Amino acid sequence: MSVGIIGLGYVGLPLAVAFAEAGEDVVAVDIDERKIAAIEAGESYIEDIASPRLRAALGRIEPWSHYAPLARTDAVLICVPTPLTANREPDLGPLIAAGHALGQVLQRGQLVVLESTTYPGTTREQLAPLLEHRGLRVGEGFNLAFSPERVDPGRTDYTLRNTPKVIGGMTPECVERAAALYGRVCDQIVRVSTPEAAEMSKLLENIFRSVNIALVNELAILSERMGIDIWEVVDAAATKPYGFMRFEPGPGMGGHCLPVDPFYLTWRAREFHMSTEFIELAGKINQQMPYHCVERIERALNDAEKPVKGSRIAILGVSYKGGVGDIRESPALRIMHVLGERGAILSYHDRFVPTLPQLGLASVPLQEIDGADVVVLVTAHPGVDHTALAAAAQLFIDLRGVTRGLQLENVVRL
Repeated sequence: MSVGIIGLGYVGLPLAVAFAEAGEDVVAVDIDERKIAAIEAGESYIEDIASPRLRAALGRIEPWSHYAPLARTDAVLICVPTPLTANREPDLGPLIAAGHALGQVLQRGQLVVLESTTYPGTTREQLAPLLEHRGLRVGEGFNLAFSPERVDPGRTDYTLRNTPKVIGGMTPECVERAAALYGRVCDQIVRVSTPEAAEMSKLLENIFRSVNIALVNELAILSERMGIDIWEVVDAAATKPYGFMRFEPGPGMGGHCLPVDPFYLTWRAREFHMSTEFIELAGKINQQMPYHCVERIERALNDAEKPVKGSRIAILGVSYKGGVGDIRESPALRIMHVLGERGAILSYHDRFVPTLPQLGLASVPLQEIDGADVVVLVTAHPGVDHTALAAAAQLFIDLRGVTRGLQLENVVRL
């Protein structure tokens, strides 16, 4: 069996490698020539795929920058970005472009599966019409399904293989064909009745996290004003063996999903004359957390009789989560931008992010942050002794709670 994959980012490339390792021939397509060149050279640009693993799979992977070779595949998976516009509305441009280009080479009998996160109705209303032409119709000339990606970058305990795969097809046959395909690389298949149900399931997963993160962030702000240690509260609540799921406060949400996906549903809901106020409020709270953290830094400096302007502020970790180099929607960038506007002299350390061209900065060695007026832990990466850094710093602001339990006068926590 041959599998085509459109979009070779954090979703598409791991899929290409997984199918190749399962013995399938893979046609890998991306319009970014740099990605194609990297794959041909066996150099992975995705942290979850080591370069030796990619090189071992290259015998079954054909990288292309155009769509024509997809005509000889049995199935095509679409894994293109679905970002937001500047007005926080869905940007389906990459998906529409991919669907239009695929429609020009689509062959009778092929299976198409959309993996890109989007609002309910996209597969049926947007993608299907782009593919239906030259007498081909969904369920007759070709099969179409939606199966949301569930990638958590940097995670090793749950992978493509052991994470259940949700599939919703346009017809029962579409579901079964997609299930047979993913059964080659996934241990468990979860069938739902429609593409819309599958699309909504992905949004529910991420909105659930967004809302609960917003809740604990709001409680963190309140707890600070009340003189209560929010970390002690979370630790205590988490001892309940039922009815509670642990979420921790932090400087805000980042990455490819949580800051984006809820807005897909709130936008879609307006077409049904409904305002999703609960979801929108959670988004508002999480978007404001970087600004709250800046205020926390300002107050800590003020207590040390130092202004923000002219103070040397070192940021520990600028990616959106520990163990990865992804800076998309990272709250660290917003915190640094605001501090820079207020006159701070910024530096940062992050071994996963060598440079920040948008801020004109490069990562400095850990020993170079010793002289900073304040060290701010934004993202806790593995392999960093944060306790030792906190003890050595003039002032250490912990936005992740890794120093809870330490009794140090120079440590301030969110």
